[in-house]
Amino acid sequence: MFRLIILILLIFLQTFILSGCGSFINKNNPATTNQIVISVLSDPKTFNALLSKESPNIFGYIYEGLLSENPITGKKEPKLAKSWEISEDGLEILFTLRDNLKWSDGQPITADDVVFTYNDLVFNEEIPSNIRDYFKIGKEGKFPMVKKVNETQVKFTISEPFAPFLDSTAQEILPKHILEPTIKQKDNNGKLLFLSTWGIDTPPEKIVVNGPYQLESYSTSQRIIFKKNPYYWQKDDQGNQLPYIERIIWQIVENTETSLLQFRSGSLDGIGITPEYFSLLKKEEKRGDFTIYNGGAAYGTNFIAFNLNTGKRNGKSLVAPDKSRWFNNVNFRKAVAYGIDRQRMINNIYRGLGEPQKSFISVQSPYFNQEIKGYDYNIEKAKELLLKSGFSYDQKGQLFDDQGKEISFNLITNAGNRVREALGSQIKQDLSKIGIKVNFTPIDFNVLVDKLDNTLDWDCHLLGLTGGNEPHAPNIWFTDGELHLFNQGKKDVTNRQVSDWEKEIEKLSIAGARELNEEKRKEIYGQIQIIVEEQLPFIHLVNPYSLYGAKNKIKGIEYSALGGAFWNFEKLKIKQ
Repeated sequence: MFRLIILILLIFLQTFILSGCGSFINKNNPATTNQIVISVLSDPKTFNALLSKESPNIFGYIYEGLLSENPITGKKEPKLAKSWEISEDGLEILFTLRDNLKWSDGQPITADDVVFTYNDLVFNEEIPSNIRDYFKIGKEGKFPMVKKVNETQVKFTISEPFAPFLDSTAQEILPKHILEPTIKQKDNNGKLLFLSTWGIDTPPEKIVVNGPYQLESYSTSQRIIFKKNPYYWQKDDQGNQLPYIERIIWQIVENTETSLLQFRSGSLDGIGITPEYFSLLKKEEKRGDFTIYNGGAAYGTNFIAFNLNTGKRNGKSLVAPDKSRWFNNVNFRKAVAYGIDRQRMINNIYRGLGEPQKSFISVQSPYFNQEIKGYDYNIEKAKELLLKSGFSYDQKGQLFDDQGKEISFNLITNAGNRVREALGSQIKQDLSKIGIKVNFTPIDFNVLVDKLDNTLDWDCHLLGLTGGNEPHAPNIWFTDGELHLFNQGKKDVTNRQVSDWEKEIEKLSIAGARELNEEKRKEIYGQIQIIVEEQLPFIHLVNPYSLYGAKNKIKGIEYSALGGAFWNFEKLKIKQ
């Protein structure tokens, strides 16, 4: 009865909030009926596209690059650039911009904006960004030379063949006329003003964009509203300006159960469906007038990773020396991998809607190595590896190292994500069966990011990374990469050691990017996957199916695991 009362109260409060706080839907106002309302788990961390490290983020709605990838066909398609030409040797790429492009403030978009975005922002070492690593070419890590040819043409010159180059040109182009002063001035701490430009306290009308939408408003912990950009370039065959949908609203809902309630009550038009709710929602498709889309195995990864960093900061070890010995023992990592029951995760947490994950490359990518076996659940094998490495058990089955230290570590993930919380709880249970004590604590996302990116104060984390068909990921596999999460390098960290296998992966990554022959590229990335499987910097868990529920009033959805439901949102329509 208590649970039922709580449920009723939640529905009541949800209805009250949605109808009482500025009512989104006004039938006399077309802008409020021609809209989509979806949810996200947390507030944005920045309105600055180059500084963003989160996914999902707002920037796919408000910015475009020169090209994009069609997630259905996998082909490159023109965006701000209407065409591109590649020289015979593959070292020069000439882009021609569309005519009469404009920023959301009405100013023209020109080749100067493209050159500024790459040379002054992306390649700027004073601006910390996950993106820059992707543009490093060859062993020397040289950036492309980007030069203006004329007002509508830009030439990129690269030092050697670089297979993933066109993927990099999806990079958002940012406005020079607004942002140039921010890289010429520094604050009192000697940092570029750019680093504090366009934070979440910036009035939305100050954010100048080039995409289908622009920011209309942002209410902390409530919602982000996007409105149609009147200067967006794209039109349909009849000459009507796109997008068709006037507004997109992101409801900030920090709990997936609340999102489910809002979707079922009609307050949300779309929702990512976790397997635990699939059966319930599948029964309600007709009554709720929505469709559940299944794109098969999701792109991206779910994993745990140990902190392998042996470095020190101010003379103090980042990781306690005893834990560091365990984590850097590959047999310890293998034992943990064997000690996790992925099939139980699939059955209980994913309701059968997933499969064991074996690689950092998606099974849908042509570069996935079919020979990778992964780690099946095997307690005896796990214990055998631990005993072989000098660990021992007491009479209660608790594991100790060769110095008599009880084996225990802290596992963290972001709070509010029910699936990850369930995964963490099961990992704690599973590893207790091989004598390892896991202290599992979901924490606030901002605190988590600070630990991973700043303090480096963590033992083991449970997270995921987005993915795609292209396997080149220097920000992860280069030893100085921003997302080299298991062994982060920082300027003030001393005594950090980089293992031979990390260096080998980096070497192969460079070779893979240089190789233009598809079959040879597959061989190279196949080798990388074998090394990762052997060394386990990431212990992969489960690959869930890509599931999304969308109201049938939204017309034109072409669902894919790579692009999701709204990748072509500028062409979607609302049935009136």
